[in-house]
Amino acid sequence: MQSWNLREIETPGGSRSPIVLRSDDSARAVLIALEPGQALGDHQVKERALVLVLDGKVRVEAGGEVIDGESGCFFSFDADERRSISAETGARILLVLAPWPGEGHYRGDRPAA
Repeated sequence: MQSWNLREIETPGGSRSPIVLRSDDSARAVLIALEPGQALGDHQVKERALVLVLDGKVRVEAGGEVIDGESGCFFSFDADERRSISAETGARILLVLAPWPGEGHYRGDRPAA
């Protein structure tokens, strides 16, 4: 068993320094701190993405919908679904990507098998 206190892990670089907590063939769990005004701009990934807001408040935009969420809010995105996540006052989120890597995920100079 492994465990983490996600509120106590230092994240000095904000969204530019995500912390991979665990990664294997089934999923990748990443802790991301968004400093005030930071965002994960409009993007998509090849994996299903699950996002849990641990602290702070976020604005999530996806599929023409905008939702403001705070600590305890949980979001689920399909593979290849475009979205953005911003935090005007800062936030800490847990991102889980599954399966990892997803089919067609780009790895270095070639797509993952």
